[in-house]
Amino acid sequence: MKVLFWGTPEFAVPSLRALAEEGHEVVGVVTQPDRPAGRGRQLKGSPVKRAALDEGGYPVLTPEQPRGEEFKASVRALQPEISVVVAYGHILRREVLDLPPLGSINVHASLLPELRGAAPINWAIARGHEVTGVTVMRMVEAMDAGPILFQAEETIEPDETAAELTLRLSELGAGALVETLALLQIGSLEAREQDHARATFAPKVDRASARIDWTRGAAAVANHVRGMDEVPGAWSMLRGEAVKLFSPEPRLDGAAEGMVGTVGTVVAADPSGGLAVQTGSGAVVLGEVQPPGKRRMLAAEWIRGRAVAVGDRFE
Repeated sequence: MKVLFWGTPEFAVPSLRALAEEGHEVVGVVTQPDRPAGRGRQLKGSPVKRAALDEGGYPVLTPEQPRGEEFKASVRALQPEISVVVAYGHILRREVLDLPPLGSINVHASLLPELRGAAPINWAIARGHEVTGVTVMRMVEAMDAGPILFQAEETIEPDETAAELTLRLSELGAGALVETLALLQIGSLEAREQDHARATFAPKVDRASARIDWTRGAAAVANHVRGMDEVPGAWSMLRGEAVKLFSPEPRLDGAAEGMVGTVGTVVAADPSGGLAVQTGSGAVVLGEVQPPGKRRMLAAEWIRGRAVAVGDRFE
């Protein structure tokens, strides 16, 4: 099948590779334009662009906005039979979705209609879901609302971070994609409409949404920290500076372990025992930290440097 692939982050790369491995002809790739990156702020292509050029030598389109007559003419010139979209980063207009004769399909990292939006993996963990998965759907102009073609479930491990789950779901999504295309080719897939009344949403995570609310219980705080790992990173203010926190372990019976104090207070800071912070119910032990302007490090190393002590308070 002649496929026009749309994608931007690392999550989409396994799907791009899987298309070629299954014998599909990738006629071109559409991805976000190069963006400044690193300390030097030099322009850098997206992970999908780099994979497209390094591994396939595919034609690459990088429009600021995927619309307009010039862009549509570029797509038509590639003569795709179908568009495959995996975390591209823009909602596509109907005139673009309908350019290929077989239309456009999307790989989304949740079990739709749950967790529509930009950050389904982060919020699945942050909200304490035990099961998630991937959905392949027909695309419509509304966000993640198209008819479902294929779904695959995946259990979320108890201590799993968003970064770890992203890796697993990227491979699951690649497998679901090639399975969907195979079934479409033999005409044995029937699309089913989503139950829109059951829809939940997973908005883009940003600095504001990553801030820790210590008034929540220990399990909820730990879920939030794992859900924001590793980008943007859950954070809290300490002595006027934002500190990112990672590798949480909830201690639900904090009082029984001698760990009790005002919400947000450091109730343990020992290199061997770790960094523990009081929540609205129990405490959370943090295994790693990233102080402002510094690398991510073990909490024990931070404690040995006398950067934090019992009685300090995160806000």
